[in-house]
Amino acid sequence: MRGTGPRLAVAAGLIPLLFAATVALAQGGGDQAEEPLGSYKPNSGFKVTDSDQGELRIRIFTYVRYLNQLGLDETYTDSFGQTSTLDRRQDIQLQKMTINFQGWLMDRKFRYLAYVWTSNTSQGLGAQVVVGGNLNYAFDPHVTVGGGIDALPGVRATEGNFPFWLTADNRLMADEFFRPSYTMGIWAKGKVVDRLSYRLMLGNNLSQLGVDAGQLDDKLNTLSTALIWLPTTGEFGTAGGFGDFDRHEQAATRFAAHFTRSDEDRQGQPNSDAFENVTIRLSDGNAIFKPGLFGPGIQIENATYQMFSTDVGVKYRGFSLDGEFYWRWVKDLRGGGTEALPFEELTDNGLQLQASGMVLPGTLQGYGGFSKVYGEYGDPWDLRLGLNWFPWHNYVVRWNAEYLHTDRSPVGGLSLPTVVGGTGDTFYSSFQVNF
Repeated sequence: MRGTGPRLAVAAGLIPLLFAATVALAQGGGDQAEEPLGSYKPNSGFKVTDSDQGELRIRIFTYVRYLNQLGLDETYTDSFGQTSTLDRRQDIQLQKMTINFQGWLMDRKFRYLAYVWTSNTSQGLGAQVVVGGNLNYAFDPHVTVGGGIDALPGVRATEGNFPFWLTADNRLMADEFFRPSYTMGIWAKGKVVDRLSYRLMLGNNLSQLGVDAGQLDDKLNTLSTALIWLPTTGEFGTAGGFGDFDRHEQAATRFAAHFTRSDEDRQGQPNSDAFENVTIRLSDGNAIFKPGLFGPGIQIENATYQMFSTDVGVKYRGFSLDGEFYWRWVKDLRGGGTEALPFEELTDNGLQLQASGMVLPGTLQGYGGFSKVYGEYGDPWDLRLGLNWFPWHNYVVRWNAEYLHTDRSPVGGLSLPTVVGGTGDTFYSSFQVNF
């Protein structure tokens, strides 16, 4: 059975590529309205060069953040009775900087994205600076194929809607706990029929940040899929993001389902201090690959991660309401002493809810969010209330302020406002630019 899964994943990932290969490659790129050199398109950057051979745009995303975690409890005791002292912070950081180079080459359907991306809070740690990108070819509205670095589409927030979120560059606790992350791989996406679209990615592992090629296994067994239905308007606002900044006069709705499967091993997981670390954790925050976690001499070396999520959302006249539900199974636990484990798999479920409203259309937005994990090692949760101010009445510049309460958070990191094990209050404020 263990050998069948990887082969099925590879076959499933190659089906869209084989289908795409049968499409007429000679289709023309199609004429598009020309934009003058030096022109600017909000959230797509400045057009710096253009010719009959290609186009180049430059775009920058960055933000300055003030973070105050002094309202958190000083210590945390996990479900195994181990007590640790939390590193509570109060600081100001130029938190992230991403410089994007994007456009087309030879054919308008052949698109490229190259970027330099850094998290300044993580300088000195693994993968704090990334030079990456991807290549895509859009055969037609039904099939775009690509390869490079991208997010596994296992939850709504990894469908490509960043940074059009209510929060400033961080997810609710349950979403961060369950989600897959960024890896290298190949993918296909497009319309199935009108108002129904799909995403499919075959990748190296759940998160390749901080993991070199020599640490990966040789099985290509990470598969992530999404099916998205937009029944009423056929769209869901800018980039399909959260909140109704666009102010829909007709109710826009969405329903989606996601599934991710991956065989993971201890060597292929990022170090616990790595940037945006996404290890498989228990609901008390412990990584399952931690030596001796489940008893003396027990070391989990390999595990299979499976996660299904579904989400619903509605936007209408500046208001939005979104819900997402998660089911995760971690099984096929192997390694030294694992025969002594009193269980065969770990099961965790969870949910998140987000609501928002435009207090002043195009200018001021209020929002709230709640999420909870129902786990075998505790039921942590978080609650947040925030404001977004758009001084130029667009998504290019915004100021965000948020109050966040966490109860035994199972996730955290230097780039996040949360600390693993954190219980109490956090405040942070960010000034963000995405031109």
